[in-house]
Amino acid sequence: MTTSLDRDALLIGTQWRSPATDDVIEVVSPHTEEVVARVPEGSVADMDAAVAAAREAFDHGPWPRMSPGERIEVVARLSELYAARLDDMATVISTEMGSPISFSKLAQAPAPWMQIEAFLKIAREFPWEETRPGALGGEVLVRHEPVGVVAAIPPWNVPQFTVLSKLIPALLTGCTIVIKPAPETPLDTYLLADLLIEAGVPEGVVSIVAGGREVGEHLVRHRAIDKVAFTGSTAAGRRIGAICGEQLKRCSLELGGKSAAIVLDDADVTTVVEGLKFVGVMNSGQACVAQTRVLVSRERHDEVARAIADGIGSMTVGDPLDPATEIGPMVARRQQERVNSYIEIGQQEGATLLAGGPGRPDGLDTGWYVRPTVFAGVDNSMRIAQEEIFGPVLSVIAYDDVDDAVRIANDSEYGLAGTVWSADREAGLAIARRVRTGTYGVNTYTMDFAAPFGGFKASGVGREFGPEGLAQYTELKSVYLEGPAVAGA
Repeated sequence: MTTSLDRDALLIGTQWRSPATDDVIEVVSPHTEEVVARVPEGSVADMDAAVAAAREAFDHGPWPRMSPGERIEVVARLSELYAARLDDMATVISTEMGSPISFSKLAQAPAPWMQIEAFLKIAREFPWEETRPGALGGEVLVRHEPVGVVAAIPPWNVPQFTVLSKLIPALLTGCTIVIKPAPETPLDTYLLADLLIEAGVPEGVVSIVAGGREVGEHLVRHRAIDKVAFTGSTAAGRRIGAICGEQLKRCSLELGGKSAAIVLDDADVTTVVEGLKFVGVMNSGQACVAQTRVLVSRERHDEVARAIADGIGSMTVGDPLDPATEIGPMVARRQQERVNSYIEIGQQEGATLLAGGPGRPDGLDTGWYVRPTVFAGVDNSMRIAQEEIFGPVLSVIAYDDVDDAVRIANDSEYGLAGTVWSADREAGLAIARRVRTGTYGVNTYTMDFAAPFGGFKASGVGREFGPEGLAQYTELKSVYLEGPAVAGA
């Protein structure tokens, strides 16, 4: 049986080509557990063809040799086309991975387009070439040149968001790129591929080959790849980092998190609860930046924990395409089982279950659903407080004073995100300066695409977004000149 979302080709070198094998990926709805589409499963041969096209385009094609302004024009056309398809993109993502359509229309689809616009502004102002007075006399010309052929490996939870965080800076800097989407979420990249072709991205510049781990590792190890850009688990990031280290290959790794939301005593409880419905369980809890540890003073622990449990426990769970849904299914059965196993671990560790628990939500006999869960009385040494669960599970942890709260927040192998909630903005900012994470928020959390995003410690290496994220796709060249030089591009 075929569906309207089925595809039979791969994007290799910005052209549709037949796959090397008849293997297919069956995309299964996390809500109905039925196949919604079949697309080719990329093989090692397909990946080799994609890398060869990218290598040829970088070494001999026009794209790296265009001016930044010419590349900006192409990406600007892509932005216009993308903006017209936001609703389609949101629906496809919710269909393939179960994100609530409300979140897909708020973030999954528009945030990638906002990235394009932000990177375009950055690229127009970026110092592609600049001259400096030399320390030894004369002048120095400093150039940002494209790093080369990029391998981009995004995850399934926010597929377009993580694809475009790599694709757009790669394009603007003059790189060519091979993208390996997760097998759970190949459908959104087909819509993206159509837009890339329509925007006029030249032959060879972009390839998109969905596949599993074997194909992904082959891409990472490929000697013709100059840089790997990966978003995913810390375990996978360590392996990719090791491979890149062996080959002295550039890499940027955006990895896991176990972020803390610190609630100060002067915080408004209603505001905190409403905030946690987003920062704590956004995308049904399947978000690396989710703040799943909630730190509350001992004096207010029981009061705040109960309010959080009431708020999170009453969120609407159901069909991801229903606008009323706040918590959708997990992406796959294995993820449903993983989250439920952690809920059971929390009970075994002695945490107090205030909302949710293992098992399916009532009335949902089909689909990979879990119950939004809140634990209180959690010790930060417990596994549910230290390990990334990637589901709608929050742990409320008591602290003695502000110093203790900061200590607990920093007592993690991760350092990706975090928030502090307080009526005193300056008190919140003081805490933000002390918590060792790459991004932070005072009474809110967002990723501003004008600013760098990434993690401390085991949460990753490198940064995305902002001028810093664009620079990750360049190499610096210094040219020493005896006489005056004219900066150009």
